[in-house]
Amino acid sequence: MHNGGFIKVFLIIAAITLLMDWYVYHGLRTLTLDWSSKRWQGIVLYGYLIISVGVTVLFISGFGSFSTAQGMRPFHEYMLSLFISFFVTKLIFILVLFLGDIARFFVGIFNHIGTNKNTGERYFPSRRKFISELAVIIAAIPFSGFMYAILRGKYHYKVHRETLYFADLPQAFDGFTITQLSDIHSGSFDSAEAVQRGINLAQSQKSDLFVFTGDLVNNAAFEIEPYIERFRQLKSPFGQFSILGNHDYGDYIHWDSEAEKAANLQQLKANHWAMDYKLMLDENVTLEKGGEKISLIGVQNWGHGFKKVGDLEKALQGVDPKAFKILLSHDPTHWEEIVKTHPANIHLTLSGHTHGAQFGIEAAGLRWSPVQYRYKHWGGLAKFHNRYLYINRGFGFLAFSGRLGIWPEITVITLKRGSSLKSSPETV
Repeated sequence: MHNGGFIKVFLIIAAITLLMDWYVYHGLRTLTLDWSSKRWQGIVLYGYLIISVGVTVLFISGFGSFSTAQGMRPFHEYMLSLFISFFVTKLIFILVLFLGDIARFFVGIFNHIGTNKNTGERYFPSRRKFISELAVIIAAIPFSGFMYAILRGKYHYKVHRETLYFADLPQAFDGFTITQLSDIHSGSFDSAEAVQRGINLAQSQKSDLFVFTGDLVNNAAFEIEPYIERFRQLKSPFGQFSILGNHDYGDYIHWDSEAEKAANLQQLKANHWAMDYKLMLDENVTLEKGGEKISLIGVQNWGHGFKKVGDLEKALQGVDPKAFKILLSHDPTHWEEIVKTHPANIHLTLSGHTHGAQFGIEAAGLRWSPVQYRYKHWGGLAKFHNRYLYINRGFGFLAFSGRLGIWPEITVITLKRGSSLKSSPETV
């Protein structure tokens, strides 16, 4: 971002947050007005201002680095996350307070009509302490959620299991298992020990095949290097296969030259091999078991509104049209727009990309995330006729350093030979 644009954004953010802080300060002042200890009143009021303004300043100070060659680092993401947490919390607090102030205004107008102006009495009632208390209680709910998301939720790994039935699955592959990870985003990690717990959980599934469906890094190849030996621990009898996601190409930060950007991509590819992952670049491999075969196909990123370099036709070259086919494609819009109606019968597509927005609800039959307004299919299983799509919700996190409700995912898929009616119901 050029200096003029940065200054403009800085001024807008500073003005909005300062106005919000002023309003919240006065709400807290009403809450503490009758406290006997002026010391504690000062701690609450001025402590709030110092913390809130400090978070805003730290966030803005790192704002200009988001598009540099280093990109967003864990500290910047942490400050962004705190800023969002405070912003939403303040917004909720202000909305409750404002509703109380509107009611106070109309009560004041009504009182003014029947008041003798000569008495000199105030006809607008003071803000009631109860409203400020209510605002604090309601605002504490999202704030607590944000804090859990940042401190615990982003490493709260969950295993999602699906069993899929196919009438034409080769008999030898009946019961074949696949562990899928996606969207590692290693540049955002701030706890190697927590990441190791996720790796251990994935390896403990003891699946026949391991696949990774893109976005190994946020921007730069070096981000994964401290974790290469850890992710190298993921092994399976039929090998480890991976593809690239939109973030892996380094398109979202500044490079001094195209040559530097190209060198970064080459190093990233080398890092896949260093982890003992076979990086699939619009190609296919044959997996053989008990004298029978299935085809594993991997394409580069292809996504609606994102990089479209994946070449499915090239990846399918040499594949038997009658073969059972599994496709690795990072962005689920590839399945929606091309794969599900492609002349080649691709039985199962494994994707990621959406992260499930890292926020939402998946409990008691309720399933919602704000990402659903952008993606028709954003997490879990989808089906069109006898073709399946599974979208992993992501192992890592990006920008917002947390997860709430949509936890980091390890997917385990079991392939079974049988009627597809046994699998999940049809979606389109």
